[in-house]
Amino acid sequence: MKAYQSLLTRHAKNPILTAADWPYPVHSVFNPAATLLKDGTTLLLCRVEDRRGHSHLCAARSQNGFDGWVIDEQPTMLPSPEEYPDEFWGIEDPRITYMEDLQRYAIAYTAFSRGGPGVALALTSDFKTFERLGLVMQPDDKDAALLPRRIDGSYALLHRPLTDSGAHIWLSYSPDLRNWGSHKLILQARKGAWWDANKVGLSPPLIETKEGWLMMYHGVRHTASGCLYRLGLALFELEHPEHCLLRGDSWIFGPETKYEREGDVGNVAFPCGTTLAPDGDTINVYYGAADSCIALATGSISAMLKWLHENGSIPLEQRSPEHSVKSIPPSCPTP
Repeated sequence: MKAYQSLLTRHAKNPILTAADWPYPVHSVFNPAATLLKDGTTLLLCRVEDRRGHSHLCAARSQNGFDGWVIDEQPTMLPSPEEYPDEFWGIEDPRITYMEDLQRYAIAYTAFSRGGPGVALALTSDFKTFERLGLVMQPDDKDAALLPRRIDGSYALLHRPLTDSGAHIWLSYSPDLRNWGSHKLILQARKGAWWDANKVGLSPPLIETKEGWLMMYHGVRHTASGCLYRLGLALFELEHPEHCLLRGDSWIFGPETKYEREGDVGNVAFPCGTTLAPDGDTINVYYGAADSCIALATGSISAMLKWLHENGSIPLEQRSPEHSVKSIPPSCPTP
């Protein structure tokens, strides 16, 4: 029988990090952001949950990106509910983007409190001290990441608000990382029997390629036994990232192994970070498995783009002239 093409290969030693590796008591570790430091070290900023159910962030560093992890002896970034009440119940699911114009790393994360989950930002140059910018998108909103460069002079943030129309991916612009507007819906959850019919959200930060911004996003399907989280691909125009060029019709990666199917939240493969090898094509995808541990899968950017051309389509909302972003400049606010 002919099998589906495999775009991501699981590391043989998965899971690569578990709660047992931590130097202080924790319940679970999952959903890590990822970046390569200037010396080539892989840094994962992991979501760490304690037995209260509250989360904080902790850094783990590795020279090769899959073993020999050196984990901070204490939490790297704790919630600060006294100064930021929106973090009262913890901070979760970070994404890291290196901002060239700022010469700093930007961390988009979910701040969780009585009002629900909201998008917050912080800046750092060393992952030891952090400049918190506070909540930038009000609840109910999450799954956020910045683009690494400005678009038409503005910073660009992808995020997933929950609205009356559903749970879709939006793009917003800002002159200063603090004030956001020109909000645009860029990727909708499909309906019916589709694998991403109920809700979608950004997974790792977008990857800039010659063909466009490559997006890995998670889609959630409600089943009789609960939610099922899988990974899909889409491609967006470089200078008009609200314009979706291609969207994969099927999912490319989903929970199959025991560590992905069994855990605090079963049937979840949830990437929040990637790193790129020196060849500019090999990609390491770091993901949370079943909300209980951290795993690694490796793939190829060029193979993903080729797959999109062979298995993707132009979204319906992008096919008519009135949806062309060339008639809606990024600086133009929308209602």
